[in-house]
Amino acid sequence: MGKLISLNTGRDRAFADSDLGRTAIDKRPVDGPVTVTAPGPRGTRGSSGSGIVGDWICDQRHHGGDDQAVYAYGREELDRWERELGRELPNGVFGENLTTLGLATTDALIGERWRIGPDVVLEVCATRIPCRTFQEWLAERGWVKRFTQRALPGAYLRVIESGEIRAGDEVTVLSRPDHEVTSGVVFRALTLEPELLPLLLDVPQLGSHQRDHAVRRLTP
Repeated sequence: MGKLISLNTGRDRAFADSDLGRTAIDKRPVDGPVTVTAPGPRGTRGSSGSGIVGDWICDQRHHGGDDQAVYAYGREELDRWERELGRELPNGVFGENLTTLGLATTDALIGERWRIGPDVVLEVCATRIPCRTFQEWLAERGWVKRFTQRALPGAYLRVIESGEIRAGDEVTVLSRPDHEVTSGVVFRALTLEPELLPLLLDVPQLGSHQRDHAVRRLTP
């Protein structure tokens, strides 16, 4: 059992260093309760792209949608980066919606289900791949390479059961599938360790975009 220590949302704002000139990566803690619901497929007209009501995804060509509805990152991992970078990293700074404590987000299995609060059920379904916006937002030289080498991506989750959550809610792991493919394994397979790609094909809960990417790379 873990805890949701911060619930973070971001609004669309101008950001010259992103490909679109706008971003919502600047997630800030909010007081609950906040509604969680499936946003629909990526690029759905009229959708914010996020599973957190009040949150926004600007680049919906590459981010958001049902298979990237909610992004979770562990406070323990942020603390590790604080020590390494020598700077404060407040909750939400990595663009995560859920800052957790006591959960191994990178080591969460694809298909693992979490209950947050009394109603909401989420399923781990994808990993985070760093982009230019992330690098420019952190303002750390060589950040994408550094993040990739450390392989601490956190996890994306889809919404299985909607409801309300708030900071302080308990997070309970309801079930774990019978395989060993974690968010971290998917990240390593899609970045620096392509020899792991075949493992992804046997995980039906993996989000379609990352599964399709694995298939394309394995197709002669």
